[in-house]
Amino acid sequence: MEHPIHSIGLLKRHWFGLVGNLRTAFILGAMAFWLTVQCLFPNPVEATGIYDIPQLVSGQSTWVLDQAEVLSRVSENQLTTSLNNLVNQTGQEVRFVTIRRLDYGETIQGITDKLFDKWFPTPESQANQTLVVLDNLTNNAAVHVGSEASRLVTESIAKSIVEETMMIPLQQGDKYNQAVLEAGDRLIAVLSGQPDPGPPVVNTIAAESTFTKAEDTDDANATLWVVGLVIAATVIPMATYFWYQQN
Repeated sequence: MEHPIHSIGLLKRHWFGLVGNLRTAFILGAMAFWLTVQCLFPNPVEATGIYDIPQLVSGQSTWVLDQAEVLSRVSENQLTTSLNNLVNQTGQEVRFVTIRRLDYGETIQGITDKLFDKWFPTPESQANQTLVVLDNLTNNAAVHVGSEASRLVTESIAKSIVEETMMIPLQQGDKYNQAVLEAGDRLIAVLSGQPDPGPPVVNTIAAESTFTKAEDTDDANATLWVVGLVIAATVIPMATYFWYQQN
């Protein structure tokens, strides 16, 4: 017959072993949960606010500020050359800015307007300015046009540039280089006094059936990440617990 003290000792060892295994499983589950939260809710430090964008002034020859790093060097140089020629020929200045993601509560038009006022604080410095800002997380863009430039780049043209000229390439697979270059070409034509070439012509039926919208792709990817992380947060602790039980 087994001695009671020996039985109590075995019971204690099993109890402490169970507690240790549960603690390990809890720690692993907490780590998986933390990783899930980090993926779903990125650190606000990664967002772009108005004061995260370097200061520029009217006349400064910086025409492209690719903070999101979505443009190729060839495209950036090509656009810079074209916009530099534009200012030399017409006095009209156009600048493109790309950012990674917006600050919490900010809108793409809001940050564009604020950046325009920050860079060009006086009516005189604003007159011949056109600013285009693109957020590569949402693939949304906005434009702010100065008083003199708006005589050529009307409100309807500005809206068409961000909603059609830029949006169509972005919906066809995040074609940032094409979106920015075609927007630049259209602005240069209009600000040079030429007829507005208009947005790109696409086959609506073919485009809708062939291409997945950027926001749909982002939602699908986010769903897959969530499902995978939730499964990992559930399976890893359980597998660890049963592994300890077997050993």
